[in-house]
Amino acid sequence: MAAGPGRSGAPRLAAARRVVLKVGTSSLTGGGPEIDPRRLGAIAEDVASLVRRGREVVVVSSGAIASGAGLLGRRLPARRLSEKQALAAVGQPALMQRYAAAFARLGLRVGQVLLTRQDFAGRRQYVNARQTLLALLADRVVPIVNENDTVATEEIQIGDNDTLSALVASLVGADLLVILSDVEGLMTADPRRSRAARLIPTVDRITGPILRAARRTTSAQGVGGMATKLEAARIATESGVATVITSGAHARPLGRLLDGEPHGTLFLPAERAPSARRRWLAFGLPIRGTLVIDDGAREALRRGKSLLPAGVVDVQGTFEAGDAVAIRDAHGQEVGRGLVNYPSAQLVRIKGVRSTDIAGVLGRKPHDEVVHRDNLALQGER
Repeated sequence: MAAGPGRSGAPRLAAARRVVLKVGTSSLTGGGPEIDPRRLGAIAEDVASLVRRGREVVVVSSGAIASGAGLLGRRLPARRLSEKQALAAVGQPALMQRYAAAFARLGLRVGQVLLTRQDFAGRRQYVNARQTLLALLADRVVPIVNENDTVATEEIQIGDNDTLSALVASLVGADLLVILSDVEGLMTADPRRSRAARLIPTVDRITGPILRAARRTTSAQGVGGMATKLEAARIATESGVATVITSGAHARPLGRLLDGEPHGTLFLPAERAPSARRRWLAFGLPIRGTLVIDDGAREALRRGKSLLPAGVVDVQGTFEAGDAVAIRDAHGQEVGRGLVNYPSAQLVRIKGVRSTDIAGVLGRKPHDEVVHRDNLALQGER
């Protein structure tokens, strides 16, 4: 962790051409029961000022459920998924009307993009979503992205828009992700409980102590707290995207950041951005199980080899061939993620077996590898 006054990432932020802005419900309501049109208008003005200067901005916006609750006179939080979906069905069109009107006054158009986990999990859907967003940006249209709450089942829910914003930033190859929060950024303690809490200006790498510094906070309207924002920052920075968590109460948070004025917490990105396919393998796919490997297999993977059954010591979870799995070493550290060639029921039988002996165990050998190198994203590559 670093907290130097020079903010080594400031030049990177000033040079950002493609930006994703995550706007939480609290940033739109100010803690009130309904969307505050002045707050939404201020966000539109901040975004529009960047677009006029040749930047591309994607807005990932919460607020559909709160908007629906306001229109129907319901109290939040809603507990049942069906109730949330009904509120979103009413609130999403109203939210988009507000965005469309606010940006129209500034001479810009908006486009609605609703996504679920399935849109990231399937390679074809993933590429199509990317192409759609890039086409909108090329036409100087501001995409307004939200999770498709109305149809998302628990199985395909992303669950929170912090994570969605990081996945979108990875999807479009953004230079910068800005997450607006109801706090100044990552603090040394929960500022609601400790007057000694201080802002951490810069984080080089999200480690265990950084995660412990976060305190999960929730509001009646928002989902999650600093824990979900840190997970989003981890996804984005490992995808090569600089990330800032800052207060939504700041005036012109985007413009000030890109003008070189530091605020919030800056999370520095990985030095080497992974390819689009590696980003998809690492973050786009839901993880269905875990493979535990020995030290020899771990070192072989780091040398660019595929994962063979001989290096697998344990199989956790139930999955099918083609599913995504996490790969961990004997100490529980994640080594990477990839698409598995064998279902879990068969892997239990061939773990620790040489590739030449697979046919003798299963009666056939469709693959030598458990996970092929081309379908693997290692820590440090992504």
